[in-house]
Parts: sequence; structure tokens; C-alpha cells
Amino acid sequence: MKFRAIGSLQVSSLGLGCMGMSEYYGNQNEEEAIATLHHAVALGVNFFDTADQYGVGKNEELIGRALKSSRQDIHIATKFGFVRSDAGEVIGINGSPEYVKKACEASLKRLNTDYIDLYYLHRVDPRVPIEETVGAMKELVAEGKVRYIGLSEASPQTIERAHNVHPIAALQTEYSIWSRDIEEEILPLCRDLGISIVPYSPLGRGFLSGKIKSVDTLVENDYRRKTPRLQGDNLQQNLSLVQRLEDIAHNMNISASQLALAWLLANGEDLIPIPGTKKIPYLEENIAAIDIELPRDVKEFIDRTAPVGAAAGDRYPEHSMKLLDK
Repeated sequence: MKFRAIGSLQVSSLGLGCMGMSEYYGNQNEEEAIATLHHAVALGVNFFDTADQYGVGKNEELIGRALKSSRQDIHIATKFGFVRSDAGEVIGINGSPEYVKKACEASLKRLNTDYIDLYYLHRVDPRVPIEETVGAMKELVAEGKVRYIGLSEASPQTIERAHNVHPIAALQTEYSIWSRDIEEEILPLCRDLGISIVPYSPLGRGFLSGKIKSVDTLVENDYRRKTPRLQGDNLQQNLSLVQRLEDIAHNMNISASQLALAWLLANGEDLIPIPGTKKIPYLEENIAAIDIELPRDVKEFIDRTAPVGAAAGDRYPEHSMKLLDK
């Protein structure tokens, strides 16, 4: 395994996104998920990403049970901010200092641990000054309950304001060959401030793997069925983009997924992608991308083939886009 830094944490160059083990990507199989988590540890993965809202707490509980025996050897990142009912309905975003403390205590209990390695604000609460939210997170660090703090999907202005209150160790944000918007302002700013980037959905929610040709192939409860990029004319334009990437991958004798991950890893040592999977074969395929050296001419060709804004359609449905910090 190769490693990269988040603060003083030495994390595996690829982490494991655990969301799909409990929600969103179709049906779940806990036995299969636990086997995948254990296999990830065996392969040298030591960076696991979850959130209190994934499965309305069930994902954190899964991580807490499955990785208890490996706790001293791994780094757990979790997030707070989404407030959901017991039935799973999203009620809103809460970044109040009181909620920060309450959410952290609940996550510690579900994760069966007394500290969180990296604690993110999942979405910025527009009703609460970021200084107040981060101030409360800073207190968690002082109390030893959190080692490092991070933000998710935050604007440049929010990042700077937050960083003035307490060093932000990592920004989790969507970043992939078909979501390159952060390169314009956010990536340069984070590099100036020494903030690591943790790209989620580095495979475009699986689309960059080339395995999704139509939403009709997805099970009924897969949230990607409502993704704008997989609808109508958007889908056709995006399929054309993926086909070009598949051709490049074929010529290199690697998979399209491996190409997408190798491209991200080649963009800087401060990037730690967290591809999600609940299946061992996909985990092994993803981890193999760490050893792929992407030739400069190939990377430059991909950059030209899929420039900023190349993907057709928004990243999320309208209601979810409104939750992003602008």
C-alpha cells in the first residue's frame, strides 16, 4: 500500500467509501459488506469514510462492529449535519454548536470508539455562521474526541473563514474526470492553505466504470435513477464521453475505473480518493489503480477530452443541488 497525508495521519492512497453498504445504491447485504471491509484492511486500506446519515446511523454501526478489532490500525472519517427522521426523511441541515456536540456523541457511540480521526461538516448550514460551527468542532479537538476536522462541499469563502477559526485538515468534495469544477478555485485555495482533498464519487457514482448504460439496469431503490446526468440527452452525451475513456483504458490494458482513479491520483499527492464499493472484486480492481503510472501524454489527452464542464447535467437533482454551499 502507498500512503498520503491528512494532517499527521498517514492514510492509504485510496480510502474506502462505505455509504453504499447501508443505503442509496440498491439493496444491501451486511455479510458481504463486512467481508469487503475486512478484505480492505487485509489489502492495506486504513482510511474508511462514513457519515451519521448513511442508513440513518446504520453505516456507522456497521463500521463500528466490523472494524473494532482493527481500530488502532485504521483511520475513520465520519460526517454530521444532515438531520433525518427515523423513517429516513431529510429534515434539514443543522450546524449549530449544540448539534455539533450532540451529533459527535452519537457517532462515537455508534462507531464504538472514543475518538474520530477526521470529523466533517457534511453540508454547510446557511443559518449558522461557519465560525460558530467550526468553533464547536474545535472544542471537540481540544476534548480529544476528534483528531482533525474537515468540511464537505464548501465554497472558497467558507473554507477560508473556517480555516481562520481552526485548521481545516481536509475538504471532501466531488471530484472526478466528469466533475472538475474544483480545479478553478477550490483546489488552488486548498493547496495554498495546506488542506488535503478527499474526492468522493471519483468514479462518477459508477458511471465512469462504463458499466451503466441506462438507468433501467439499476434496481428500483437506486438513487442514481434520478441523477440528471443519467437522463435523456444528458445520458447520451455522457455515454459518448465514457466511451472515449474506455477506449483509452483498453489501449492501456486496464479498466475504465482504474483509468479514472489513476487520473485523480496523478493530479497531486494531496488527493485521497474514496471510491465506494460493497463487493470484493471491485475493491481489488480499485486498489490496483494505485500502482498504475499514467503517462503524461495520456493524462494530457484525458484533460483535453474531458475538460471542466464536459459532463452534461447537474451532479444532483435540484433539491440536493440547493444544499451545496455556493
